[in-house]
Amino acid sequence: MRIIDAHQHFWDLDANYLPWLADKPVSFRYGNYDALKRNYLPADYRVDAEGFDLIGSVFIETEWNPADPLGEVDWVSSLREREGLPSVMVAQAWLDRDDAEQVLAAHGRNPFVRGIRHKPKSAAQQGDVVVGAPGSMGDPAFRRGFALLAANGLSFDLQTPWWHLAEAADLAEAFPQTQIIINHTALPSDRSEEGLTGWRSAIRRAAECPNIAIKISGLGQKGQSWTLEMNRPVIRDTIEIFGVERCMFASNFPVDSLVASFATIFDGFRRSVEDLPAAQQDALFCDNAARLYRIDLKERT
Repeated sequence: MRIIDAHQHFWDLDANYLPWLADKPVSFRYGNYDALKRNYLPADYRVDAEGFDLIGSVFIETEWNPADPLGEVDWVSSLREREGLPSVMVAQAWLDRDDAEQVLAAHGRNPFVRGIRHKPKSAAQQGDVVVGAPGSMGDPAFRRGFALLAANGLSFDLQTPWWHLAEAADLAEAFPQTQIIINHTALPSDRSEEGLTGWRSAIRRAAECPNIAIKISGLGQKGQSWTLEMNRPVIRDTIEIFGVERCMFASNFPVDSLVASFATIFDGFRRSVEDLPAAQQDALFCDNAARLYRIDLKERT
């Protein structure tokens, strides 16, 4: 089975500044990230993906030095030239900054860049959402920047907890020409029945918008290993709600190496959909990523 990994990262901490990895220790949703404070380059990735028919990947911005949003594009472009990976890139941009117009125009001129990611401000829990809060998807400054994406031929990768998906749907409806791609299955970290009910309701609202797709990735749980038993229901619910044609599988490597090997994750994806027709499996593992991120498969095979 051919794979285009729809969400992965590289970094060279000896050469580049990524504040979240270079500065004081941080703790994120998987717990302590100290194990990620090492260089991760295409050779490392190919070792992790050994045994799989990896024909391409989508590099997602790595929260590179925010003072230099174009520097990461230059670095990744040179990496691709030397190593043949990644296939395309989702770059950094800050939609509510004064330089948004110039940065987005530069990204739009780069044939290797397909979209941008800007993590909007999010509430810690569902009851704390304030619509229109500074830095959120409803912030007028954020929307002014978002309005520039379509004209520059850029999609938008959205990483936000599921309780902000009503705002995402409103954004999608206001800008129907802009493709939005939800990252990490909308972060269903609460696997209680109440939590999953809220998550399913939220992604149903997002799925009403034809210009929203979703990446099935980032399914690890803090302090637990990645298991098929834990994650298959979330995978199948996502596919049922969004439809096969708007879902993609992705590794989120090396971040998800904190919870599983590449083989464990992709074998879990495979086993979760092994009952589906072959064409649908191909769409989930490869063809949808090629279409949504505009990767020419003829050049990669």
